[in-house]
Amino acid sequence: MSHPHPELTAPPTLTDDGLRVVALGGLGEIGRNMTVLETKGRLLVIDCGVLFPEDHHPGVDLILPDFSYIADRLDDIEAIVLTHGHEDHIGAVPYLLRLKGDIPLIGSTLTLALIEAKLKEHRIRPFTMAVKEGQRERLGVFDLEFVAVNHSIPDALAVFVRTDAGTLLHTGDFKMDQLPLDGRLTDLRAFARLGEEGVDLFLTDSTNADVPGFTTPELEIAPAIDKVMRHAERRVIVACFSSHVHRVQQVLYAAEKAGRKVAMVGRSMVRNMGIAAELGYLHVPDGILIDIKKLDSLRDHQVVLICTGSQGEPMAALSRMANREHRIDVGPGDTVLLASSLIPGNENAVYRIINGLMRLGANVVHKGNAKVHVSGHASAGELLYCYNIVKPRNVLPVHGEWRHLYANAELAKLSGVPKQNVVLAEDGVVVDLIGGQASIVGVIEAGYTYVDGSNIGGTDEALLKDRRILRDEGFITCIVVLDAATGKIASGPDITARGFVEDEAIFAQVIPKVSRAIEEAVAKGVRDDQQLQQIIRRTVGSWVGGKIRRRPMIIPIVVQA
Repeated sequence: MSHPHPELTAPPTLTDDGLRVVALGGLGEIGRNMTVLETKGRLLVIDCGVLFPEDHHPGVDLILPDFSYIADRLDDIEAIVLTHGHEDHIGAVPYLLRLKGDIPLIGSTLTLALIEAKLKEHRIRPFTMAVKEGQRERLGVFDLEFVAVNHSIPDALAVFVRTDAGTLLHTGDFKMDQLPLDGRLTDLRAFARLGEEGVDLFLTDSTNADVPGFTTPELEIAPAIDKVMRHAERRVIVACFSSHVHRVQQVLYAAEKAGRKVAMVGRSMVRNMGIAAELGYLHVPDGILIDIKKLDSLRDHQVVLICTGSQGEPMAALSRMANREHRIDVGPGDTVLLASSLIPGNENAVYRIINGLMRLGANVVHKGNAKVHVSGHASAGELLYCYNIVKPRNVLPVHGEWRHLYANAELAKLSGVPKQNVVLAEDGVVVDLIGGQASIVGVIEAGYTYVDGSNIGGTDEALLKDRRILRDEGFITCIVVLDAATGKIASGPDITARGFVEDEAIFAQVIPKVSRAIEEAVAKGVRDDQQLQQIIRRTVGSWVGGKIRRRPMIIPIVVQA
């Protein structure tokens, strides 16, 4: 088994008989999925998604893949293939197309409709090609065939890539639900046929690789949702992803059975479900939808609200309800249904929302206390089935944190894939397929690109560290005015602190230390403002660290007057 290594160097030039695979996101994390294939000087991008920020990313709105690896090769890109319409697979497309707007987008009808709506907001009109399962397209040196897979959003596709250097099968996100709501199964017959042809490199979804057995069918959660609708005293507020068409479908059916009307809350929810309904992927029972502005005309027990915010996103509708910042005033008797699983890293934010809603008197139903969600990803048993059907020569687990990738690699070995043909890689690690053997050959830069308000890429770790210090440790300003002629202290030191429990009077203890340090420095001929500021920073920092046990941001200001 191959392991990424910190001593890896830049990869060598790819030979004409090689197929190169570079993940710019999605390996070692949940989200930001983006894989770049290269052969004979041409590139193919599979997915281009975002990662949502965690608590240690203060002020960050989104995290994108680092496009620098392909930034000077945009003309070499044949197309961007999108496996399905979730944000962690399509969310970064607008930012890539800002660099070159005519890169073709290839995907299923629903996937393209969702990304086109998003691109419209960015004022980008893309070149698109709609494909469906069984379809085969030639794009330069890449010959693509698309395979139906089942996921928590309709119209998901796997992609089989034929090149002169070898073949590659990328599953995208998938599971093997045998009772899918839309009747669209993962096409295992196609997987078997491609396996017979020969799959040189198998890129498999790892998200549930450490979960034993088989993922529960979507159909089995319907009774739990029906029960919530029947027993709720007042309103039912359902929070889920704005692209989770299957879950919204189940809520619509349950609401119809319970005689309730449904209102969509949140721009992305309204937009995406409108697209899904228009294209026939979402069946909306007659007369069930109602505009949120007309809720006052209904009794509470006749209402269902479907909104965003199941991951604790601070600006989403559910978070604002929990904070009493939304027009929907949640209170006793209301039932909130969190119809999604927790994305790793979002646990604290979600639990804060749950606690806030329960404090307001709401009954909160979630995966932890009711069977109201099933995963959209294949568990270990399903992955083993796929390995045995496809019989790949080499395996590269994708989509997941390290524990998921490792578990998936172990499954591949158990199914008979030789240890040396199972490649464990992380973002930026370069894998070459040459002569039927996949191996790690180097590493490229694949860090985070932060979207911070209107700024893209300007935020770096140093800035985030400053924000974390300001948030966690507070800050101190120390102002000293020096006589420009003599160098003696004319005024100060004046100290102001924010983010401290202690009375500011305690800083009187450090003022003499600062004065003495400045006087000693001036006596030695130090008159440069920056040097004096450094002396103040060290003096105050040393005292605060020893006395208050804090490491605040210290802002020294020296004025020569």
